[in-house]
Amino acid sequence: QVQLVESGGGLVQPGGSLRLSCAASGSIFTIDRMGWYRQAPGKQRELVAFITSGGVENYADSVKGRFTISRDNAKNTVYLQMNSLKSEDTAIYYCRGASYSTWSRPEFGLWGQGTQVTVSS
Repeated sequence: QVQLVESGGGLVQPGGSLRLSCAASGSIFTIDRMGWYRQAPGKQRELVAFITSGGVENYADSVKGRFTISRDNAKNTVYLQMNSLKSEDTAIYYCRGASYSTWSRPEFGLWGQGTQVTVSS
């Protein structure tokens, strides 16, 4: 079973940048979709961005133009570059990998343990 481990979170000032990494213990080459979710205190988990095995990217409206997702299959790693960060981006960010058929079912697929991102002055 492939495991996902996120890193790169931390405290950053508004307008700053962070790059999150999601390292897989095995190959992600055959995983249809890799994505980033986030959950802020008192709020439901939401999908931030995902990328398909073919490199097609998709973003939530709230992060379009500020965040960029990428995947390096050779390194079995997915990244989330976050620029122009806002206080409302504060959340725990989770990495997930799943097939096309199970993507809409959060109870399926692979999940990381999460990394905290705090945007504050």
